Amino acid sequence: MRYRCIRRRRNQYPVRMMCRALKVSSSGFYAWRVRPESRRAHYDRELTRAIRRLHAESDGTYGSPRLHVELVAEGHRCGRAKVARLMHAAGLKGCPKRRFRVTTRRGLAPAKNLLEQDFSAAQMNERWASDTTFIWTGQGWLYLAVVMDLYSRRIVGWSMSRRNNRHLVLNALNMALGQREPGADLIHHSDRGAQYLSDDFQLLLKRNGITCSLSDKGSCYDNAVVESFFATLKRERVKRRKYRTRDEARADIFDYIERFYNRERRHGYVGNISPVQYEDRTLRA
Repeated sequence: MRYRCIRRRRNQYPVRMMCRALKVSSSGFYAWRVRPESRRAHYDRELTRAIRRLHAESDGTYGSPRLHVELVAEGHRCGRAKVARLMHAAGLKGCPKRRFRVTTRRGLAPAKNLLEQDFSAAQMNERWASDTTFIWTGQGWLYLAVVMDLYSRRIVGWSMSRRNNRHLVLNALNMALGQREPGADLIHHSDRGAQYLSDDFQLLLKRNGITCSLSDKGSCYDNAVVESFFATLKRERVKRRKYRTRDEARADIFDYIERFYNRERRHGYVGNISPVQYEDRTLRA
């Protein structure tokens, strides 16, 4: 690494001065320049090239764990520690998670919490979870509502609007119903927001034979999976952009959900493949 540093800067500084500063011999440097590249150095260089490509394809969001999975899938033989070392040497970073803290206390819920923080599902369209969040743009807030299938963690319905009202969550659920056509045993889980408790939303659940499940008051853990998705969306996309208009934000969030998150992004819960790949594998089994 010291010799490479000297070679990169040899047109800016005298070689002997850099050798003295880095405590290596100038003769050793000149001998290194004509020495054939080792097999290990050649492999590391090729692996770094693959790491740069995959990191760019993930929009700069993947850290060493997911990049390691991608590399192995492509046939590269390497350990996770090696990937982390080469990423560090190349100046590449993923988007690390921020530590989650509870800032509210649990209260009494007006309806049953049927999940009780169990976010697993045995099959598709057995358990859905919903929530809303907000994104800042140059024109003001843009609100986003999503519906997630807990079996695969796929976003099966979503809606965006300048207003955070019942129509926002109704549109997201209607999209999910149109795409999935679930049976009568579906449970829909959400927090106790006014949109989800509205007569219109509760009537839509009842008309489709969907059982309502509600989080306890003030408990963010009761809907942690969707909260985690929102945190990932903002960490990997929203906080790395500046949206001038709501339409610009809509287009970018659509790209993140439908192209990247659902179809490409590896998810640890489903075995480090994308939600769509996991569902396709289930249907083929």
